[in-house]
Amino acid sequence: MHKFKYLIATAALVFVTSGAQAQDAKLTDPQIAHIAYTAGEIDIKAAELALKKTQNPDVKAFAEDMLRDHKSVNDQALALCKKLGVTPEDNDTSKSLVKQADEERAKLEKLDGAAFDRAYAENEVSYHHTVNTTLENTLIPGASNKELKDFLATGLKIFKGHEEHAKSLASELK
Repeated sequence: MHKFKYLIATAALVFVTSGAQAQDAKLTDPQIAHIAYTAGEIDIKAAELALKKTQNPDVKAFAEDMLRDHKSVNDQALALCKKLGVTPEDNDTSKSLVKQADEERAKLEKLDGAAFDRAYAENEVSYHHTVNTTLENTLIPGASNKELKDFLATGLKIFKGHEEHAKSLASELK
């Protein structure tokens, strides 16, 4: 498990570092939209994996919440992009996110039972903390369009709730 915590920390560092590098390069609104959408897609895939693997009712309920909320936010994000005439633009940060998430999901797929449940919950804590920090410190301040900025701020409120829920779940599974 200690090794897994190290991998979570590495994933968080990659996300924050990528965000910081992207901020130095001044992200555009289409890039910000794509990063936010990609972050949601990553958590949707993690929730789908949890729903396939877990037998724990609390983990299952949490994963269902993540699936529902992130799909809803992503649907709203796409609708906002369409309204604003913005086409989300792939970028180094979103590519890095996908690569790291694929690696983490592959590790989770090898776990079963309580070990999977604990690792999934801990990953959700770390992932939401990192996403929330990046939203707050990079994406929201970097967005030019007020509607996009407001949308990201609303998402941040939801995702802070997810982080707290994940912390509670992780503490129950120790």
